[in-house]
Amino acid sequence: MKSSRASNIEVKRINRNRTFRYVNSFERISKPEIAQSLGLSLPTVQQNVRELIALGLVRESGTFESTGGRKASAISAVKGSRMAVGVDITRHHLGIVLTDLSGTTLIHERVKRNFENSRAYYADLVRWMTRFREKNTAASRFLGFGISLPGIIDRENTAVLYSHALGLNNLPCSVIAEGLEDPVFFINDANAAGFAEKYHDPHPRNGVYLFLSQSVGGALLQSYREILSRDPLGDVIFGGDNNRSGEFGHMTLYPEGMKCYCGKTGCVDSYCSSRVLTSDGGDDLKSFFTRLEGGDRESASVWSRYLRDLSIVVNNLRMFYDAEVIIGGEVGRYIGPWMEELRELAADRNTFERDASYLSACRHRVESSALGAALVQVERFMSNV
Repeated sequence: MKSSRASNIEVKRINRNRTFRYVNSFERISKPEIAQSLGLSLPTVQQNVRELIALGLVRESGTFESTGGRKASAISAVKGSRMAVGVDITRHHLGIVLTDLSGTTLIHERVKRNFENSRAYYADLVRWMTRFREKNTAASRFLGFGISLPGIIDRENTAVLYSHALGLNNLPCSVIAEGLEDPVFFINDANAAGFAEKYHDPHPRNGVYLFLSQSVGGALLQSYREILSRDPLGDVIFGGDNNRSGEFGHMTLYPEGMKCYCGKTGCVDSYCSSRVLTSDGGDDLKSFFTRLEGGDRESASVWSRYLRDLSIVVNNLRMFYDAEVIIGGEVGRYIGPWMEELRELAADRNTFERDASYLSACRHRVESSALGAALVQVERFMSNV
Protein backbone atom coordinates (compact mmCIF):
# COMPACT_ATOMS: atom_id res chain seq x y z
CA MET A 1 0.00 0.00 0.00
CA LYS A 2 2.80 2.43 0.85
CA SER A 3 4.46 1.78 -2.49
CA SER A 4 1.21 2.42 -4.36
CA ARG A 5 0.59 5.62 -2.39
CA ALA A 6 4.12 6.87 -3.10
CA SER A 7 3.66 6.05 -6.76
CA ASN A 8 0.41 8.01 -6.94
CA ILE A 9 2.02 11.03 -5.28
CA GLU A 10 4.88 10.93 -7.76
CA VAL A 11 2.49 10.67 -10.72
CA LYS A 12 0.58 13.69 -9.44
CA ARG A 13 3.82 15.64 -9.03
CA ILE A 14 4.95 14.74 -12.54
CA ASN A 15 1.60 15.76 -14.03
CA ARG A 16 1.68 19.06 -12.17
CA ASN A 17 5.20 19.67 -13.41
CA ARG A 18 4.21 18.85 -17.00
CA THR A 19 1.25 21.20 -16.71
CA PHE A 20 3.42 24.05 -15.47
CA ARG A 21 6.08 23.54 -18.12
CA TYR A 22 3.42 23.52 -20.82
CA VAL A 23 1.72 26.68 -19.54
CA ASN A 24 5.13 28.33 -19.21
CA SER A 25 5.83 27.77 -22.91
CA PHE A 26 2.87 29.98 -23.97
CA GLU A 27 1.76 33.52 -23.34
CA ARG A 28 -1.77 32.27 -22.68
CA ILE A 29 -3.38 28.85 -22.91
CA SER A 30 -6.73 27.29 -21.95
CA LYS A 31 -7.23 24.33 -19.65
CA PRO A 32 -8.91 22.22 -22.35
CA GLU A 33 -5.92 22.82 -24.64
CA ILE A 34 -3.56 21.74 -21.86
CA ALA A 35 -5.55 18.57 -21.23
CA GLN A 36 -5.69 17.66 -24.91
CA SER A 37 -2.01 18.36 -25.59
CA LEU A 38 -0.71 16.51 -22.52
CA GLY A 39 -3.21 13.66 -22.60
CA LEU A 40 -4.52 14.48 -19.13
CA SER A 41 -8.10 14.60 -17.93
CA LEU A 42 -9.65 18.04 -17.57
CA PRO A 43 -10.23 17.56 -13.79
CA THR A 44 -6.53 16.72 -13.38
CA VAL A 45 -5.52 19.87 -15.23
CA GLN A 46 -7.98 21.97 -13.22
CA GLN A 47 -6.51 20.64 -9.96
CA ASN A 48 -2.96 21.25 -11.18
CA VAL A 49 -3.82 24.81 -12.17
CA ARG A 50 -5.42 25.50 -8.77
CA GLU A 51 -2.26 24.28 -7.02
CA LEU A 52 -0.03 26.34 -9.31
CA ILE A 53 -2.14 29.45 -8.70
CA ALA A 54 -1.78 28.87 -4.95
CA LEU A 55 1.99 28.72 -5.42
CA GLY A 56 1.96 32.02 -7.30
CA LEU A 57 3.32 30.41 -10.47
CA VAL A 58 0.17 30.63 -12.63
CA ARG A 59 -2.66 33.15 -12.91
CA GLU A 60 -5.93 33.53 -14.72
CA SER A 61 -5.58 36.10 -17.50
CA GLY A 62 -8.96 36.78 -19.03
CA THR A 63 -10.84 34.64 -21.50
CA PHE A 64 -10.51 33.56 -25.11
CA GLU A 65 -13.01 34.51 -27.80
CA SER A 66 -16.02 32.21 -27.89
CA THR A 67 -16.26 29.65 -30.68
CA GLY A 68 -19.95 29.09 -30.10
CA GLY A 69 -20.02 27.96 -26.49
CA ARG A 70 -18.82 29.24 -23.16
CA LYS A 71 -15.68 31.35 -23.30
CA ALA A 72 -12.61 29.42 -22.12
CA SER A 73 -10.56 30.95 -19.30
CA ALA A 74 -7.02 31.88 -20.23
CA ILE A 75 -4.12 30.73 -18.03
CA SER A 76 -0.66 32.33 -17.96
CA ALA A 77 2.55 31.52 -16.16
CA VAL A 78 3.87 34.19 -13.81
CA LYS A 79 7.29 34.06 -15.38
CA GLY A 80 8.70 36.84 -13.27
CA SER A 81 7.86 35.00 -10.06
CA ARG A 82 11.39 33.60 -9.99
CA MET A 83 14.67 35.07 -11.23
CA ALA A 84 18.22 33.83 -11.71
CA VAL A 85 21.53 35.49 -12.58
CA GLY A 86 24.28 34.03 -14.73
CA VAL A 87 27.88 35.21 -14.85
CA ASP A 88 30.51 34.36 -17.45
CA ILE A 89 34.15 34.69 -16.40
CA THR A 90 36.63 35.04 -19.27
CA ARG A 91 40.26 35.99 -19.45
CA HIS A 92 39.54 39.65 -20.23
CA HIS A 93 35.82 40.22 -19.54
CA LEU A 94 32.93 39.54 -17.22
CA GLY A 95 29.43 39.03 -18.59
CA ILE A 96 26.24 38.94 -16.55
CA VAL A 97 22.61 38.07 -17.40
CA LEU A 98 19.26 38.23 -15.63
CA THR A 99 16.59 35.72 -16.61
CA ASP A 100 13.25 34.51 -15.25
CA LEU A 101 11.13 31.41 -15.84
CA SER A 102 10.83 32.39 -19.50
CA GLY A 103 14.49 31.43 -19.86
CA THR A 104 15.21 34.50 -21.98
CA THR A 105 17.79 37.22 -21.46
CA LEU A 106 16.05 40.14 -19.73
CA ILE A 107 19.08 42.26 -18.90
CA HIS A 108 22.75 41.77 -19.75
CA GLU A 109 25.98 43.61 -19.11
CA ARG A 110 29.60 43.08 -20.06
CA VAL A 111 32.61 44.78 -18.49
CA LYS A 112 36.32 44.60 -19.21
CA ARG A 113 38.16 42.99 -16.32
CA ASN A 114 41.35 40.96 -16.65
CA PHE A 115 41.14 37.75 -14.67
CA GLU A 116 43.34 37.34 -11.60
CA ASN A 117 43.51 34.35 -9.33
CA SER A 118 43.40 36.54 -6.26
CA ARG A 119 41.17 37.18 -3.27
CA ALA A 120 40.78 40.80 -4.39
CA TYR A 121 39.45 39.75 -7.81
CA TYR A 122 36.97 37.29 -6.33
CA ALA A 123 35.81 39.82 -3.72
CA ASP A 124 35.19 42.40 -6.49
CA LEU A 125 33.36 39.76 -8.52
CA VAL A 126 31.05 38.89 -5.63
CA ARG A 127 30.32 42.55 -4.91
CA TRP A 128 29.50 43.17 -8.60
CA MET A 129 27.23 40.13 -8.77
CA THR A 130 25.47 41.08 -5.54
CA ARG A 131 24.86 44.67 -6.66
CA PHE A 132 23.45 43.46 -9.96
CA ARG A 133 21.10 41.07 -8.20
CA GLU A 134 19.95 43.66 -5.66
CA LYS A 135 19.33 46.19 -8.41
CA ASN A 136 17.26 43.87 -10.59
CA THR A 137 15.29 41.43 -8.44
CA ALA A 138 13.93 40.93 -4.95
CA ALA A 139 15.57 38.37 -2.70
CA SER A 140 12.24 36.56 -2.25
CA ARG A 141 12.10 35.75 -5.98
CA PHE A 142 15.77 34.91 -6.46
CA LEU A 143 16.77 31.32 -7.28
CA GLY A 144 20.54 31.73 -7.30
CA PHE A 145 23.63 32.38 -9.40
CA GLY A 146 25.21 30.34 -12.15
CA ILE A 147 28.87 30.95 -12.96
CA SER A 148 30.45 29.78 -16.22
CA LEU A 149 34.15 29.78 -16.96
CA PRO A 150 36.57 28.19 -19.45
CA GLY A 151 37.57 25.17 -17.43
CA ILE A 152 36.71 21.69 -16.26
CA ILE A 153 34.47 21.51 -13.19
CA ASP A 154 34.32 18.37 -11.06
CA ARG A 155 31.08 16.40 -10.93
CA GLU A 156 30.40 17.46 -7.34
CA ASN A 157 30.53 21.14 -8.41
CA THR A 158 33.11 21.85 -5.74
CA ALA A 159 36.31 22.61 -7.69
CA VAL A 160 37.70 23.97 -10.94
CA LEU A 161 39.95 21.05 -11.81
CA TYR A 162 41.74 22.73 -14.69
CA SER A 163 41.58 25.93 -16.72
CA HIS A 164 44.50 26.79 -18.95
CA ALA A 165 42.79 30.00 -20.08
CA LEU A 166 42.59 31.25 -16.48
CA GLY A 167 45.67 29.46 -15.14
CA LEU A 168 43.75 27.44 -12.55
CA ASN A 169 44.33 23.97 -11.11
CA ASN A 170 42.18 22.36 -8.41
CA LEU A 171 40.75 25.66 -7.19
CA PRO A 172 37.84 25.19 -4.76
CA CYS A 173 34.69 26.84 -6.11
CA SER A 174 34.10 28.19 -2.60
CA VAL A 175 37.11 30.50 -3.06
CA ILE A 176 35.50 32.16 -6.09
CA ALA A 177 32.06 32.44 -4.48
CA GLU A 178 33.18 33.40 -0.97
CA GLY A 179 30.67 35.84 0.49
CA LEU A 180 27.74 34.88 -1.72
CA GLU A 181 24.75 34.04 0.44
CA ASP A 182 22.60 32.72 -2.41
CA PRO A 183 22.89 29.30 -4.09
CA VAL A 184 25.59 29.12 -6.77
CA PHE A 185 26.34 26.58 -9.49
CA PHE A 186 29.53 26.36 -11.59
CA ILE A 187 29.62 25.16 -15.18
CA ASN A 188 32.01 25.01 -18.13
CA ASP A 189 31.38 27.93 -20.51
CA ALA A 190 30.83 25.78 -23.62
CA ASN A 191 28.45 23.47 -21.75
CA ALA A 192 26.56 26.50 -20.47
CA ALA A 193 26.18 27.97 -23.96
CA GLY A 194 25.10 24.60 -25.33
CA PHE A 195 22.56 24.20 -22.52
CA ALA A 196 21.07 27.61 -23.35
CA GLU A 197 20.89 26.65 -27.02
CA LYS A 198 19.01 23.44 -26.32
CA TYR A 199 16.77 24.71 -23.54
CA HIS A 200 14.06 26.16 -25.77
CA ASP A 201 14.73 24.16 -28.91
CA PRO A 202 11.30 23.68 -30.53
CA HIS A 203 12.55 20.60 -32.39
CA PRO A 204 14.85 18.84 -29.91
CA ARG A 205 17.46 16.62 -31.53
CA ASN A 206 20.86 15.31 -30.56
CA GLY A 207 23.50 17.83 -31.48
CA VAL A 208 27.05 19.11 -31.23
CA TYR A 209 27.64 22.67 -30.05
CA LEU A 210 30.98 23.98 -31.37
CA PHE A 211 32.11 26.84 -29.14
CA LEU A 212 34.42 29.19 -31.06
CA SER A 213 35.75 31.91 -28.79
CA GLN A 214 39.19 32.78 -27.38
CA SER A 215 39.56 29.04 -27.10
CA VAL A 216 37.67 26.22 -28.82
CA GLY A 217 35.39 23.92 -26.88
CA GLY A 218 32.00 22.37 -27.24
CA ALA A 219 29.20 20.31 -25.82
CA LEU A 220 27.50 17.08 -26.79
CA LEU A 221 23.81 17.84 -26.62
CA GLN A 222 21.28 15.10 -26.02
CA SER A 223 17.67 15.57 -27.06
CA TYR A 224 15.98 17.32 -24.14
CA ARG A 225 13.30 15.10 -22.63
CA GLU A 226 10.48 16.42 -20.50
CA ILE A 227 11.15 14.38 -17.40
CA LEU A 228 12.05 15.22 -13.83
CA SER A 229 15.70 14.84 -13.01
CA ARG A 230 17.89 15.40 -9.99
CA ASP A 231 20.64 16.59 -12.33
CA PRO A 232 19.52 19.66 -14.34
CA LEU A 233 22.17 18.98 -16.97
CA GLY A 234 21.99 15.20 -17.01
CA ASP A 235 19.40 14.95 -19.76
CA VAL A 236 21.00 17.58 -21.98
CA ILE A 237 24.80 17.54 -21.71
CA PHE A 238 26.83 14.33 -22.11
CA GLY A 239 29.78 14.86 -19.79
CA GLY A 240 31.89 11.79 -20.51
CA ASP A 241 33.90 9.72 -18.04
CA ASN A 242 35.78 12.69 -16.59
CA ASN A 243 33.32 15.53 -17.19
CA ARG A 244 35.47 16.88 -20.02
CA SER A 245 33.67 15.79 -23.17
CA GLY A 246 33.45 18.32 -25.99
CA GLU A 247 37.12 19.34 -25.86
CA PHE A 248 37.07 19.73 -29.63
CA GLY A 249 39.81 22.35 -29.47
CA HIS A 250 42.35 19.63 -28.77
CA MET A 251 41.44 17.30 -31.58
CA THR A 252 44.33 17.15 -34.05
CA LEU A 253 43.55 19.05 -37.24
CA TYR A 254 47.02 19.17 -38.81
CA PRO A 255 49.63 16.70 -37.48
CA GLU A 256 52.89 18.56 -36.87
CA GLY A 257 51.03 21.85 -37.42
CA MET A 258 51.11 25.03 -35.37
CA LYS A 259 51.86 24.76 -31.70
CA CYS A 260 48.84 24.95 -29.41
CA TYR A 261 48.78 26.61 -25.99
CA CYS A 262 48.43 23.10 -24.52
CA GLY A 263 51.93 22.25 -25.77
CA LYS A 264 50.83 19.88 -28.55
CA THR A 265 50.89 20.70 -32.25
CA GLY A 266 48.14 20.94 -34.85
CA CYS A 267 45.20 21.31 -32.44
CA VAL A 268 41.91 22.71 -33.71
CA ASP A 269 42.27 25.57 -31.23
CA SER A 270 45.27 26.92 -33.14
CA TYR A 271 43.23 27.22 -36.33
CA CYS A 272 39.63 27.87 -35.30
CA SER A 273 39.63 29.98 -32.13
CA SER A 274 38.49 33.60 -32.49
CA ARG A 275 42.11 34.64 -31.82
CA VAL A 276 42.96 33.53 -35.36
CA LEU A 277 40.80 36.38 -36.64
CA THR A 278 41.89 39.11 -34.26
CA SER A 279 45.58 39.82 -34.67
CA ASP A 280 46.75 37.27 -32.13
CA GLY A 281 43.91 38.16 -29.81
CA GLY A 282 44.76 41.86 -29.58
CA ASP A 283 41.98 43.05 -31.88
CA ASP A 284 38.23 43.17 -31.52
CA LEU A 285 36.25 40.44 -33.30
CA LYS A 286 33.54 42.91 -34.32
CA SER A 287 36.20 45.04 -36.04
CA PHE A 288 37.38 42.04 -38.04
CA PHE A 289 33.90 41.33 -39.38
CA THR A 290 33.37 45.02 -40.10
CA ARG A 291 36.51 44.99 -42.27
CA LEU A 292 35.46 41.72 -43.86
CA GLU A 293 32.04 43.10 -44.80
CA GLY A 294 33.77 46.23 -46.14
CA GLY A 295 35.77 44.17 -48.63
CA ASP A 296 39.18 44.22 -46.93
CA ARG A 297 41.31 41.79 -48.91
CA GLU A 298 43.58 40.70 -46.06
CA SER A 299 40.56 39.96 -43.84
CA ALA A 300 38.94 38.04 -46.71
CA SER A 301 42.07 35.90 -47.10
CA VAL A 302 42.21 35.13 -43.37
CA TRP A 303 38.48 34.29 -43.36
CA SER A 304 38.78 32.01 -46.37
CA ARG A 305 41.47 29.94 -44.63
CA TYR A 306 39.45 29.96 -41.43
CA LEU A 307 36.30 28.64 -43.14
CA ARG A 308 38.32 25.93 -44.89
CA ASP A 309 39.74 24.68 -41.60
CA LEU A 310 36.39 25.03 -39.86
CA SER A 311 34.69 22.95 -42.57
CA ILE A 312 37.09 20.09 -41.83
CA VAL A 313 36.21 20.23 -38.14
CA VAL A 314 32.49 20.41 -38.88
CA ASN A 315 32.62 17.41 -41.22
CA ASN A 316 34.61 15.40 -38.68
CA LEU A 317 32.02 16.15 -36.00
CA ARG A 318 29.25 15.11 -38.37
CA MET A 319 31.05 11.85 -39.13
CA PHE A 320 31.68 11.19 -35.43
CA TYR A 321 28.20 11.89 -34.09
CA ASP A 322 25.77 11.96 -37.04
CA ALA A 323 23.99 14.86 -35.34
CA GLU A 324 23.24 18.49 -36.03
CA VAL A 325 26.21 20.84 -35.61
CA ILE A 326 25.69 24.31 -34.14
CA ILE A 327 28.33 27.04 -34.53
CA GLY A 328 28.41 29.07 -31.32
CA GLY A 329 30.65 31.18 -29.15
CA GLU A 330 31.97 34.58 -30.23
CA VAL A 331 32.35 33.52 -33.86
CA GLY A 332 28.83 32.09 -33.87
CA ARG A 333 27.55 35.58 -33.09
CA TYR A 334 28.80 36.92 -36.43
CA ILE A 335 28.93 33.93 -38.77
CA GLY A 336 25.33 34.08 -40.02
CA PRO A 337 25.98 35.74 -43.42
CA TRP A 338 28.63 33.13 -44.24
CA MET A 339 26.76 30.01 -43.15
CA GLU A 340 25.83 29.01 -46.69
CA GLU A 341 29.47 29.18 -47.76
CA LEU A 342 30.46 27.05 -44.77
CA ARG A 343 27.71 24.55 -45.60
CA GLU A 344 29.01 24.21 -49.16
CA LEU A 345 32.56 23.60 -47.92
CA ALA A 346 31.36 21.03 -45.38
CA ALA A 347 29.14 19.29 -47.93
CA ASP A 348 32.09 18.90 -50.32
CA ARG A 349 33.87 16.85 -47.64
CA ASN A 350 30.88 14.70 -46.70
CA THR A 351 30.83 11.10 -47.90
CA PHE A 352 27.11 10.51 -47.37
CA GLU A 353 25.25 13.80 -47.81
CA ARG A 354 24.96 16.24 -50.69
CA ASP A 355 24.22 19.23 -48.50
CA ALA A 356 24.99 20.36 -44.97
CA SER A 357 21.50 21.25 -43.80
CA TYR A 358 22.47 19.77 -40.43
CA LEU A 359 24.69 22.82 -39.85
CA SER A 360 23.39 26.05 -38.28
CA ALA A 361 24.48 29.14 -36.39
CA CYS A 362 23.56 29.50 -32.72
CA ARG A 363 20.31 31.22 -31.73
CA HIS A 364 21.70 32.80 -28.55
CA ARG A 365 24.38 35.27 -29.64
CA VAL A 366 24.75 37.59 -26.63
CA GLU A 367 26.18 36.29 -23.34
CA SER A 368 25.08 32.74 -24.14
CA SER A 369 27.34 31.19 -21.50
CA ALA A 370 26.03 33.50 -18.77
CA LEU A 371 22.46 32.72 -19.82
CA GLY A 372 23.10 28.98 -19.76
CA ALA A 373 24.62 29.23 -16.29
CA ALA A 374 21.52 31.06 -15.03
CA LEU A 375 19.24 28.52 -16.70
CA VAL A 376 20.71 25.74 -14.58
CA GLN A 377 19.17 27.43 -11.55
CA VAL A 378 15.89 27.93 -13.43
CA GLU A 379 15.80 24.26 -14.42
CA ARG A 380 16.54 23.15 -10.88
CA PHE A 381 13.46 25.04 -9.76
CA MET A 382 11.31 23.92 -12.68
CA SER A 383 12.11 20.27 -12.03
CA ASN A 384 10.73 20.50 -8.51
CA VAL A 385 7.49 22.42 -9.14
